[in-house]
Amino acid sequence: MTVQTKTVVTIVGARPQFIKVAPVSRALRATGRIKEILVHTGQHFDANMSEVFFAELGIARPDHNLDVGGGGHGEMTGHMLQRLEPLLQDIRPDVVLIYGDTNSTLAGALTAAKLHIPVAHIEAGLRSFNRGMPEEVNRVVADHLSDLLFASTEVAVANLKHEGVDSAKVHHVGDVMYDAALLFADKAKESASLSDIGVEPGRYVLSTLHRAENTDDPHRLAALVAALDQVAKQLPVILPLHPRTRGAMQRHGLRFDHVRTVDPVGYLDMVALESNAAVIATDSGGVQKEAFFYAVPCVTLRDETEWTELIDLGWNQLAAPTGPAIAEQILSAVGRKGTKAFPYGDGSASRSIAEKLAE
Repeated sequence: MTVQTKTVVTIVGARPQFIKVAPVSRALRATGRIKEILVHTGQHFDANMSEVFFAELGIARPDHNLDVGGGGHGEMTGHMLQRLEPLLQDIRPDVVLIYGDTNSTLAGALTAAKLHIPVAHIEAGLRSFNRGMPEEVNRVVADHLSDLLFASTEVAVANLKHEGVDSAKVHHVGDVMYDAALLFADKAKESASLSDIGVEPGRYVLSTLHRAENTDDPHRLAALVAALDQVAKQLPVILPLHPRTRGAMQRHGLRFDHVRTVDPVGYLDMVALESNAAVIATDSGGVQKEAFFYAVPCVTLRDETEWTELIDLGWNQLAAPTGPAIAEQILSAVGRKGTKAFPYGDGSASRSIAEKLAE
């Protein structure tokens, strides 16, 4: 009996998506019934934000690179749509697989839906309820264009139900980032990032800063720069500096006096830095979860978060980037412990997704 092979086009373009692709692509191959074609939009084109992830996570080289990088939201998304349409028309896959909430996510969903190709969305149902965030717009549109919605948590499932999404399309599978954390845990222990940077385990703050809501607002950015510098007077602060943040600081005449900035690091080095930090201060959704995976307290430098279960469990707290209390909140989080729980599944999300797609 001949086994029917299905073609899945996976569309990615940003650092968090490369991490999620690693366990899912392995699971797709393991079915023996799926041919995956990987499309890299080029949204993150810096080698430290892109190339290193394919190399160290064992991800197959992209079958197609659209080389769309830089520009505003409309310009970037428009170029992606322009280049994705003829490619998908040529391939005619059984399904287009998208991840998260980036411009690459939105472009993939829009192009596939207009070509009447089924869309599957990993990390469906996340909501910050802040439409001022471009990521929120991307994820809402992607969800309502999708035919298969893979939700990480019960909260995400409830969000989709509240919005009237057909429950038959929604599948609570767990979080593929947790799959990745388990898959690469041992390999990350080989990282020399701490010794290379010159910090001791449990005696530094790790920070990341890249959200447009923070970097594009000079007042918020100035408050965050000042707060992190204040923290660094008492505890070393290590900040892998995102290109967007570097450019914004230069435009607004801001600089760090005490924070130690480094170039963006690969996934394995980042895991080593996260798992050994005293506290993590971030505006990244993925880093919030990774802090939880490694039982490190987190302070989220935003007004809200999609990962509300981490607030409820006590592992995370919000620090609105608008005032002088930010530094105090970060320092007071050192040593804090939350409730032990498993809101993101048991590490089998990728396998569940692959099995569903293979059906």
